[in-house]
Amino acid sequence: MPGVGRKSAQRIAFHLLERDREGATILSSALAEAAKGIGHCSRCRMFTEHDLCSICSASGRDQTQLCVVESPADVMAIEEATGFKGLYFVLMGHLSPLDGIGPEELGLAALQERLRDDGIAELIIATNATVEGDATAHYLADMAKRLDVQASRIAHGVPLGGELEFVDGGTLSHAFFGRRAVE
Repeated sequence: MPGVGRKSAQRIAFHLLERDREGATILSSALAEAAKGIGHCSRCRMFTEHDLCSICSASGRDQTQLCVVESPADVMAIEEATGFKGLYFVLMGHLSPLDGIGPEELGLAALQERLRDDGIAELIIATNATVEGDATAHYLADMAKRLDVQASRIAHGVPLGGELEFVDGGTLSHAFFGRRAVE
């Protein structure tokens, strides 16, 4: 599992088997139920138990802003860290021709339909700062431009409170060349 190494997984398994077999049974039952009962929102592709997720069905969200992210975890991170009140579209990955992941696998036809038909004024591209994330961002920006939708990309660079001497060269270079005017 991502973020859980072999030794951590082993410690968790041993703990459950040695000290909490009831907890192991509850956990396995909850995982089985989640695998059966959780699907994707028909509008944004976020995980949900219903046709529409809680974000898409919430009243009061800004229907003109659409933030595109790579994963459901990205939605949760943005929801927790920002005051963003728009809507989302979850790609469930990024463009990666070498891995056989193209526009069809990311549901970009559905995204294009939303941009064309749903009154979206701004597409906020929040893909990761990787080669694949950048390629995906360029593809999305081109799509938005063709549909006359304003596109923006979240900033990448020096972290808040970071000191330049401790920032890696790639991040510093990206931040330096992506600078913008001070207003």
